Amino acid sequence: MATTLAATRTPLTIRGLGGAIRLESLIVLVILIVGLSIASPYFLSLSNAFNILLATSVIGILGFASTFVIAAAGIDLSVGSVLGFSAVVSAISVNAIGLPWPFAILSALLAGAFCGAINGLLIARARIPAFIVTLGMLGVARGAALVLTNGQPVYGLPAPIVWLGQGRPLGVPVPAIVFILVALVTHVVLSSTTFGKYALVIGDNEAAARATGIRVDRHRILLYTLSGTLAGLAGLLFAARVNSGDPTAGTSYELTAITAAILGGTNLFGGRASVIGTLIGALIMGVLQNGLNLLAVSSFYQQMAIGAVLVLAVWLDQINRGRARS
Repeated sequence: MATTLAATRTPLTIRGLGGAIRLESLIVLVILIVGLSIASPYFLSLSNAFNILLATSVIGILGFASTFVIAAAGIDLSVGSVLGFSAVVSAISVNAIGLPWPFAILSALLAGAFCGAINGLLIARARIPAFIVTLGMLGVARGAALVLTNGQPVYGLPAPIVWLGQGRPLGVPVPAIVFILVALVTHVVLSSTTFGKYALVIGDNEAAARATGIRVDRHRILLYTLSGTLAGLAGLLFAARVNSGDPTAGTSYELTAITAAILGGTNLFGGRASVIGTLIGALIMGVLQNGLNLLAVSSFYQQMAIGAVLVLAVWLDQINRGRARS
């Protein structure tokens, strides 16, 4: 390749595991854990650790979706709404239509992939900015979920699907297991396959990527389709956990997912990304939210904290980019 990935130029990172992990993220995570352990006697326990993983699983999977898109200098503001739409489609397929339970899984993934593919086609073929396309899909997917359900949750999923959200083999929540497995698979895809490396090259220098023969438009469509598919998986887990397809599920989750990716070292402008870093970023968000809940902090203040963390993450990324240029 005729381009150098931005990840190789950024200081204050830990190299290894097939990518660069932002050192500040690890420090923040450790400080949060130590501070909350002191502030709350209930924080540092095995059961609470499982609760954190359970709460982080859906946001983490959405974070991995955002990581791939942002790596290629894109943005996907629709993942939260696609989550809700996929959850609704999954519930309707087995509840209202009466299909066998495996179709709940298949329909959620296909619904997410469909939304992602539409995003990718409009961005790559129609040349509409990603911000506008995915913002539009945010409204369309949410509206479709509300129309399909008349604004009411679809209750009653088959037992095997509910187990995906509520099962605890050996005490470990199934969504946490899925979360870790998805992290491992997406990490390998991003760091060790041509698909992942092309995404980074496109984000670092799209003109150079085209010059080297990469089919940029096709690759971008696939990236958004992958993002939608992961959002569909997150929607399935969310529906399984609450035993319903809720059309309002995932509201504002895109903000937290993007925050997790940037906290983990993904460059907001593309060319540098790490799934393991996003995993750490998602854990930061999960630990922060869990700690604030244990300390009985209002959910309104929690939203303010998430927004502040997003701004802080982008600021740290700008500082790192400035150091890399100097």
